[in-house]
Amino acid sequence: MRIVFMGTPEFAVPCLERLVFDGYDVVGVFTQPDKPKGRGHKMQFPPVKEKAAEYNIPVFQPTKMKDGTAYGILKELDPELIIVVAYGKIIPQDILDLPKYGCVNIHASLLPRYRGAAPIQWCVLNGEKKSGVTSMQMDSGLETGDMLIKAETEIGENMTAGELHDKLSKLGAEVMSQTIKKIIDGTLEREKQDDLLSNYAPMLSKELCPVDWSKSADEIHNQVRGLSPWPIATSVLNGEIYKLHKTEKIGKTKGEPGEIVSTQGGLTVACGDGNGVRILMIQAPGKKAMSCADFLRGHKIEVGEKFECGD
Repeated sequence: MRIVFMGTPEFAVPCLERLVFDGYDVVGVFTQPDKPKGRGHKMQFPPVKEKAAEYNIPVFQPTKMKDGTAYGILKELDPELIIVVAYGKIIPQDILDLPKYGCVNIHASLLPRYRGAAPIQWCVLNGEKKSGVTSMQMDSGLETGDMLIKAETEIGENMTAGELHDKLSKLGAEVMSQTIKKIIDGTLEREKQDDLLSNYAPMLSKELCPVDWSKSADEIHNQVRGLSPWPIATSVLNGEIYKLHKTEKIGKTKGEPGEIVSTQGGLTVACGDGNGVRILMIQAPGKKAMSCADFLRGHKIEVGEKFECGD
């Protein structure tokens, strides 16, 4: 089968690898344009472009999808199927209609829940106990097409969004592989989405980072997990903004919200519901992230000091 792959970030790489492993004819890869990164503003290839180069697959990086350029390229490539995984661009209808088998999206949630740009992070932020991957026949809406195959996975109590990302990335490749096989043998069944069950997972912003210690320990722990590895939860201590990379819940504590009640094994902080969280990994301004144990060896933090809400 002739396939065009559309994807950009690290999440999409296992799917491209699986297409090659399964022996499909990947005739082209579409990915976002290169972007400058770091202080030197050196142009950096998207991870999918780097992987495609390893396989000598032609790479295309159109800045727009609706001006006819992308359609012209695809018309020449003549794919039977387009696989889309975290591409980051809206696919116009003329391209959706071009391949024999249409366009299939691999989405990192159990649709119709968590449509949108950041399903993995919002799943953790909201304290969900499970997530998964859904393959979907694309239509003109935002993750509104018919569902094809789903696979579930558990979200551990202390699992971060970054850890769930890696887990779902691998699961997505398996779901994609199963979906294509069923397309080829004609056994694929479609399921309409119930829009009444849907919710939206918008892009993350740094406005989500400041911790409000008046909230429950569950909410704060989920915030720290859901914003790791980016954009990272923050809180102010003694006038300085610290990044909180990892926490754990510890049960009942005595103290006002934000108050440090123990420095044993990390910084234990009281929350608004009478429970506490222990900060296990922290990052001081201008420093690298480190374990709280290492941090406390170089910083004199006293029981009774209080974290404020970060800016």
